Amino acid sequence: MTAPEQLYETLSAEIDAVLIGKEELVEGLTIAALTRGHVLLEGVPGVAKTTLARLFARASGLEHSRVQMTPDVLPADVTGTHVYREPTGEFELQRGPVFANLVIADEINRATAKTQSALLEAMQERQVTIGSETLALPEPFMLVATQNPIEMEGTFELPEAQRDRFQLKLTADLPDREGGRRLLDRFDNDPDLGPGDIEQVATADELLDARAAVTEVYVDDTVKEYVLDIVAATRENPNIEYGASPRATLAFLNAAKARAAIYGREYVIPDDVKALLEPVLAHRLVLSTDASLGDISTTDVLAEIENDVEPPGSDVTTPAAAPDGGEFFDS
Repeated sequence: MTAPEQLYETLSAEIDAVLIGKEELVEGLTIAALTRGHVLLEGVPGVAKTTLARLFARASGLEHSRVQMTPDVLPADVTGTHVYREPTGEFELQRGPVFANLVIADEINRATAKTQSALLEAMQERQVTIGSETLALPEPFMLVATQNPIEMEGTFELPEAQRDRFQLKLTADLPDREGGRRLLDRFDNDPDLGPGDIEQVATADELLDARAAVTEVYVDDTVKEYVLDIVAATRENPNIEYGASPRATLAFLNAAKARAAIYGREYVIPDDVKALLEPVLAHRLVLSTDASLGDISTTDVLAEIENDVEPPGSDVTTPAAAPDGGEFFDS
């Protein structure tokens, strides 16, 4: 069985040959790939969001496609349609770019709501209906959608139902000065460096194999209660109009198991849940009108929830025993 830890380390090292300082993003993409999740990748233009997705697809051996989302893109441009062939006098199914292992929806929030909704069935049921025909998508299937900050010109905010279907939202930040210098040096030596310059270091079968290992990761009841406490806090916080859904609860569970696995553990610890607090919840929560008018951000609310909800083990001095003889909690 392929070890998730080995898979992650191999992918991260290969992608690092091109991009600098993207370790957290590669971690998030790996977690999603190991748990049948989808990723919303946000950042200002020029921070290598699309390049990162292409690098991940190439290194992991996943067949990938890219759709440039613009206001004039139609649902059929994504899912496919039936095309009339005059020589035969019949309609022929022409599959769209959604039929790939990893689909990159570039600048998804530049497309209209109608086109965005074309991905709903694919994301949830992993199938596409074209006319009267329902077709299964390849396995594994993963959507990586890049997004510009909503304040930027020419964008359409994703509806809540679609945001909830993304397991994680990752933010591609601008590099600091040191990272910028390393970037200049690397591309000064090799101006054409890109996805074509890395090797495939994994296969789709190895990814599916590693998925099976993730399902075996142990989650203690106290950690499950911790997740439920966090979800409940989002529903009770006065600054939040709509809290986390049951889908978000499952996203915590699955993503935490994958994070534990890529760090070489057979059990989840509270720090796994804490690390996923913002990636799992930030895009799902809808703030109240008073919070929005009061300049209270989602980050502020999540920081409050993290401080208010006590993790398991905070009121004990002796750590609980893990299944492999280790410890769940730091003393």
